[in-house]
Amino acid sequence: MFHRLEEYIYNLVTNKIQGPMAVFLRGFLFLFSLVYGLGVIILAFLYCLKPARFHALVISVGNITLGGTGKTTFVEYLSDKLILAGNKVAVLSRGYKRDLRKPGSQGLGDEPAMLQRKFPRLFVIVDKNRVRGARRAIKEYAVDTLLLDDGLQQWRIFKDLEIVTINAQDPFGNYLLLPRGFLREPLTALKRADIFVLTQVDLVSDTDLLTAKLKSINSRALIVESVHKPVGFTSVDKANEFLTLDALRGKQVAVFSGIGNPQGFESCIFALGLHIGKAFRFADHHDYTQADMHGIIKEAKQRNLEAIITTEKDAVKIRELAVQGTSILVLDIKLSITKNEAEFNRRLLKLCPV
Repeated sequence: MFHRLEEYIYNLVTNKIQGPMAVFLRGFLFLFSLVYGLGVIILAFLYCLKPARFHALVISVGNITLGGTGKTTFVEYLSDKLILAGNKVAVLSRGYKRDLRKPGSQGLGDEPAMLQRKFPRLFVIVDKNRVRGARRAIKEYAVDTLLLDDGLQQWRIFKDLEIVTINAQDPFGNYLLLPRGFLREPLTALKRADIFVLTQVDLVSDTDLLTAKLKSINSRALIVESVHKPVGFTSVDKANEFLTLDALRGKQVAVFSGIGNPQGFESCIFALGLHIGKAFRFADHHDYTQADMHGIIKEAKQRNLEAIITTEKDAVKIRELAVQGTSILVLDIKLSITKNEAEFNRRLLKLCPV
């Protein structure tokens, strides 16, 4: 029910639904967006007057739009880089849509669970109150670096470095605030950024217009370009099983995902030379059930599809579900900076305490 409502609102906001009622509802949402925007501006101003400061380096990675900017992949990239530099790092996450009554990834949240699994030396603190989470990380684990996941709207915390990820394919949606659009803050909030990371730049013809727009808002910020590079496939239930990117070329496959930008995932699969016989799309941060998995597997078999592929974020949730007799593959993605990497590294490592 909730997923259908969410899909309806998305179609309404993106003007896919037409008619007098749709026009009325969009007008109603626009009025709410004005109230929302005013509230956000007031809260940001008040909290920024006296933000909490910590005896640790604080780096924020956030976005100005709802989901699908590649933020999670960049948090991975940054965590790995900071750990290799010798920093003792904690990621502070709110654990979006986690269920405290459930064990494993559903109790922790899909993105925090994925980070914890990939980086054993990383401390992942899940707490809606990031100030409290930061204090806990410093007190209990003596970390010297705090990485705020989804931190742009964390106005209560002083940040040494503010990084904003922006999807080059669809940077600002319809340029309207929630709930009429996808902006979480007015574009003027980008003035707080120190670094813009443009993601998936390989999927657009050029970034000149977007770069010019960002420079007109914030001329001092560094603009970095990046791509998401697939490196291979692993098995959900067999950690040591690895397939090269060429292993499935030309085959008919099923894909499923519950992420903010399913089109990006599916485009990546298609670019690898695979044919998508069926794509299952779920709401972002979807909690998979046994029925979901049986439905996916059943339809894939009925269509004689040769493999079932999902994302790393989705994989952490289905590992706890029995999928006997079926090998589900995970597309491993790495972020690679393609422009201004040297300047990015200089700014980052200049702040590091080691």
